[in-house]
Amino acid sequence: MKWPVILLGIVLISLFCGIRLADPTPLKSVRHGYFDTLQVAYPRDWQDLPVRVVDLDEASLATHGQWPWPRTLLADLTDQLGAYGVAVVAFDTLFAEPDRYSPNRLIEAQGMEALRDLPDIAGTLSGLDNDKTFAQSLSQMPSVLGLAAGETDGAKGAIYDKAGFVSLGNDPLGSVTRIRQTTPIVAALSAASGGLGSVNLSPLNTSDIVRRVPMVWQSADGPLPTLSIEALRLALGESTFIVRGVADVDRAMASIQFGGYTVPTTSTGELWVRFRKDDPRLYISAADVLAGDLDPTVQSQLQGSIVFVGTSAAGLLDIRTTALGERVPGVSVHAQILEQILTNDFLARSDTTAVIELTTYASIGLILATVMSLFGPLTSMLTGAVGAAAVVGASHSFFAQQGVLFDASFPILAGILTYGILTAYQFYVADQEKRKIRQSFSQYLAPSVLAEIERKGYKIELGGEMRPVTVMFTDIRNFTPLGERFAPHELVAFLNDLFTTLTDKILNRDGTVDKYIGDNVMAFWNAPLAIEGHEEAAAKAALDMRAALRAFCAERDDLGQTIELATGLAVGDVLVGNIGSRQRFSYSVLGDTVNVAARAETSCRAIGFDIVATAAVKDASPNLAWLYAGSLQLRGKSSTSQLYILVGDKTLAQSAAFARLLAAHSSLIQAIENGNDITDALRTCQELALPIDRNLIDFFGKAPGRFADFRAQKPSQIADNQNVIGEPPRGI
Repeated sequence: MKWPVILLGIVLISLFCGIRLADPTPLKSVRHGYFDTLQVAYPRDWQDLPVRVVDLDEASLATHGQWPWPRTLLADLTDQLGAYGVAVVAFDTLFAEPDRYSPNRLIEAQGMEALRDLPDIAGTLSGLDNDKTFAQSLSQMPSVLGLAAGETDGAKGAIYDKAGFVSLGNDPLGSVTRIRQTTPIVAALSAASGGLGSVNLSPLNTSDIVRRVPMVWQSADGPLPTLSIEALRLALGESTFIVRGVADVDRAMASIQFGGYTVPTTSTGELWVRFRKDDPRLYISAADVLAGDLDPTVQSQLQGSIVFVGTSAAGLLDIRTTALGERVPGVSVHAQILEQILTNDFLARSDTTAVIELTTYASIGLILATVMSLFGPLTSMLTGAVGAAAVVGASHSFFAQQGVLFDASFPILAGILTYGILTAYQFYVADQEKRKIRQSFSQYLAPSVLAEIERKGYKIELGGEMRPVTVMFTDIRNFTPLGERFAPHELVAFLNDLFTTLTDKILNRDGTVDKYIGDNVMAFWNAPLAIEGHEEAAAKAALDMRAALRAFCAERDDLGQTIELATGLAVGDVLVGNIGSRQRFSYSVLGDTVNVAARAETSCRAIGFDIVATAAVKDASPNLAWLYAGSLQLRGKSSTSQLYILVGDKTLAQSAAFARLLAAHSSLIQAIENGNDITDALRTCQELALPIDRNLIDFFGKAPGRFADFRAQKPSQIADNQNVIGEPPRGI
């Protein structure tokens, strides 16, 4: 399943990267929400800068009446601010119509037409224009008035060329937000002001949360700066903004410069606002400014400052939500933008950052797919968790130290989706494979073997196939007398317990139990599971069964006798597959190797030892303790077969005691082949064998009657000596 999982991972990576490049609105919302969490975690600190807000708050409205105030009162406010020594006053309000409180408008008022017939009164009223009074105050100090974008096409408002714009690059202003129309402004006020700036904090019909604010707006009458930078330009005495584009990119803005300040922007001319928590020290009530005599406390706050005039009164509907989740007056956002510029504390996000985000996700996704294909969902989940933690940590570090907006939400969310889909795919494939295997093998494999196959996930070729297999036959010696000691149900229970013990040892060595034939067990290795070193695994299973039988007998007080095993092992190519009829079949092996293993088991009685194997099994398991048992002719074979007895495991094979026994055994065989007297050699072998295994006494005890087996004789000669091994067990 390795490559399908990796290929699916690559497909998912491509899919999610494509979605990110398309950048649908839900994805933007998640990204912006993540950026908000960064701002909440690392807000900008309050600094006492020459920036203040004169607030038309509830107290001011209660003192001086509802908004809009008469322009004469605004003139007084402007004059008072001039007296306090402010550097610039910027009005975050609109003056789209003449003052309705102006005396000269009484002549136009309904029901006041008769005043036209009174020349003295009409002349006096026409000279009393509140807008002119306010304009006079504006002209006495640096002042900025606000404009706003309209929602529908219509008559354009007059935008006067207060500031010049110089573009450096390939039309950098071509990408900024366009205004179809602006609110009009009273001509006298516009002429008297030193600058005009947009009061809008975001393009129309966008999110209610303020995150980015356009620094420049494009209108039919030319570019219009936002209120904050226009106020700073006026305070610096600059006449021109320099707009820089992105190198070698058309219609993409990089920054706006003026008076030694550089404000980085997005390609569309917007500034990412880095917010601080709203602080009451920013605000001064308009009522306090208009209180009369100059207040030293107020003067200490206002003198030399850039002052924004706006409102925090809820009824005037200029309350905005910041990225910190706070509800603040819209005018304070303009003030915070100016604070950023003065402190050079900006947030940075570029196309390069977005590319790194895509690369980060692609790397995580590919790692997830690779780890999942090799180690499974759990390891993959842990790997993904480590990767996600690293991405979030890097994102927070970049923001806290450099103000870089690195989006960790996309790599993490896309990584979670990739992990989930890959996991679902693996479960689906595994479930299908398990169903197929269980359906096919439930008829001929024990549940424990089937569970092992499912756990390891091996692919199995159904049907017959030729493959090398090690076959084992094990027979219970001295079993017949047990039938006389036990009742039938007791005998069945005994056999069940014994077969369970022996089967556990076979399965522990990755063997497959083929069948139980009376008191005989048939098993094989290397099918259906491919096992490296299956010959040695079968030999070790035989040793395990020997030890398990001894422990089993030691725990039973009702046997009355010793039970022993006779085990034969052979290896060779056999046919593995479904064998039987259409109505009933089993998964088994078929071939000459099966007969050889069965007859090797039968030879145990003649040889005098409990585990006998062919030379091929011995050669494939050289680390174990083997002794040559002679060349015997097995029934049905035209030539003799070299057989070996398995004495013990690797530890015994490497011991000094077995080395001495092996040398003595070789001397015994040499004496037999040479026709010499074997009395001394045989006695030495028996003395050395006794500490190792008492069963070897019987093996060496039969040696005097098996001279022909240890000599190079023809099959006919062996037959004459009547050492031909008999038929295999019934059922083979």
